[in-house]
Amino acid sequence: MRDRHDLTLQALARIERKLDLVMQHLDIRDYAPPEPDTMGEVRDLVRRGKKIQAIKVYRELTGVGLKEAKDAVEQIEAGY
Repeated sequence: MRDRHDLTLQALARIERKLDLVMQHLDIRDYAPPEPDTMGEVRDLVRRGKKIQAIKVYRELTGVGLKEAKDAVEQIEAGY
């Protein structure tokens, strides 16, 4: 169940990133207050090629095991 939940959250994050790009391209401003981005640090570490650190941070944020965190980070990595 947790894996499915994590996959759903990751899919939603990808959709939100794509929507942000479309809105930026069309110069549409979102005036709602920004929501906290708990996975921003993980994505940043993945972008910088620091996969092990990203896995560690993901585990700290979510409380999942090593395998689940590794799988999730690899999915984040595949999305870039």
